[in-house]
Amino acid sequence: MEDSKRKFHYNFNYKRAGTEDIELLVKVRLEVLRAANHLSDDTQMAFVEQQSREYYEEFLQTGTQVAYLVFHEEKIIGAGGISFFRVMPTWHNPTGWKAYIMNMYTTPDYRRKGIAYHMLELLIEEAKNRGIKHISLEATDMGRPLYERYGFVSMNDEMELPESRL
Repeated sequence: MEDSKRKFHYNFNYKRAGTEDIELLVKVRLEVLRAANHLSDDTQMAFVEQQSREYYEEFLQTGTQVAYLVFHEEKIIGAGGISFFRVMPTWHNPTGWKAYIMNMYTTPDYRRKGIAYHMLELLIEEAKNRGIKHISLEATDMGRPLYERYGFVSMNDEMELPESRL
């Protein structure tokens, strides 16, 4: 099965996004958010769009965000990104550098063809090349089987303060 997956994804073009791709990245980001949050096409997202554009403009240039776009011929069919950030060093993470995978998306007609799996490989390779060994993500119900198949496990020790308490 692994060989057939590898052969199939080579029919697609995986492009590491640059600043020239910001408008396309923002468009895909809004598509991801609509899908993940079950939002209609007419839901207003102007502020999120503006903030996403500013995010890509800043963090693509600093290298703390790496994004990939996937094309079939000229059509965008998928995307994924990884953010790099630093926290206080710990015994288990003496550099403090961590990575967070986000914005994983494949258009419905292209799902189950190994595209997201290969995207995950590319993003994890970015982290490995930087010596980062702590990678996390948030999984939707749809994405969870992919991440588990890759080897991600649920975390038990993180907590979050609900927005209502702020």
